[in-house]
Amino acid sequence: MTVASAFEPLEDLLQGFAEATPGYSGQLCVMLHGNVIVDVSVGDLTTDQLTGVYSCSKGAAAAVIGMLFQSGDLDLEAPVAKYWPEFAAEGKERLTVQELLSHRAGLMGIDGGVPMGEYLDSENLAQRLTALPRMWKGNTLFAYHALTVGVFAEELVRRIAGVSLQHLYEQEIRSVHGLDFYLGLPESQEERFAPVRPPLDGWPESFVDPFGFQGVGLNSATGFLDDNGQQSFDFFTVPNLRIIREKAPASVGGVANARGLAGFYATLGKTLNAETLQEITTLTVAGTDISSGESGAFATLFTKPRPEDNFGSWRAFGHAGFNGARGYSDPLYGLAVGYVPLHAELSGEGTRSDRIFKLARQLVLNYAATGQPELRTNEPSSSTPKDS
Repeated sequence: MTVASAFEPLEDLLQGFAEATPGYSGQLCVMLHGNVIVDVSVGDLTTDQLTGVYSCSKGAAAAVIGMLFQSGDLDLEAPVAKYWPEFAAEGKERLTVQELLSHRAGLMGIDGGVPMGEYLDSENLAQRLTALPRMWKGNTLFAYHALTVGVFAEELVRRIAGVSLQHLYEQEIRSVHGLDFYLGLPESQEERFAPVRPPLDGWPESFVDPFGFQGVGLNSATGFLDDNGQQSFDFFTVPNLRIIREKAPASVGGVANARGLAGFYATLGKTLNAETLQEITTLTVAGTDISSGESGAFATLFTKPRPEDNFGSWRAFGHAGFNGARGYSDPLYGLAVGYVPLHAELSGEGTRSDRIFKLARQLVLNYAATGQPELRTNEPSSSTPKDS
């Protein structure tokens, strides 16, 4: 494990979580200007183990979309129908790529749900979705498209690049930098996988109408099939299905550890130039999510900080997962951070991750005030991310 002396309070905080909550297990990796300054774990997780990270996957999808923008093959301000002619059906001919990928399309799912297999082989589902009318008019309303935004990203990549989003990510990003952040976990890595566990702290109970905005967006009328082929509505077990880890739907199928998430954001500037990063990480919509009633803030697929989820400066960007995992970059602080709990937990104001992210910024400010002495860790050989 690695801890720079100036950032030892982060390790202490993680240890404090374990002491306060029996059974707590988690990983934390923090990089400052590309150097690993914290890479620790507590409880039943080692720093090298992998687990499901749900919607953190959308960050990987955003990077692939950024590659297509950077190459000139994709214009985010162009109508989706320019690349996907059938998308113009039912009055959607003016909807732009950026609106589609910032949760403003109003195409959250299909009434009554669809079999899980359609999310794993999204080409057919994309065609079914494109035939639908939007759930609202205009481009100012938004609702988090938890599952379908990944379907849309995958279809755009297929039509423009002629290969899958997962293939481009593996060939051009993950394998290039040797990241422990997978969209499609190889069988050879399965022994490293630690199944996601249910929450230790309980979970807020609420009725999700399967025919409401949120219910349709979560495919909650149909659910999914477990390893025994039985219908299940336990979302905590989704990444624990081998088929999910293998097919890796871009919305929820990623597998990673904290080092992999931090390394992804630390090396993103090697994949994408400054102009592209500014384009895909600039805030495009914020306000009240009409499906959840909570606040939201989005760039192109990435999430942005907001008062109820203040994970960084105004330039920070990243994505959290349903289980409380998160990866993000904060350029103004020089930070790239990955946090992965083994038991699912909430994220946002007052949570464990919120305390970690705020402390990380405070420590960077303290470190800068000392004149930035040479970083010292207890494992100097781990001070730089893998780049093989």
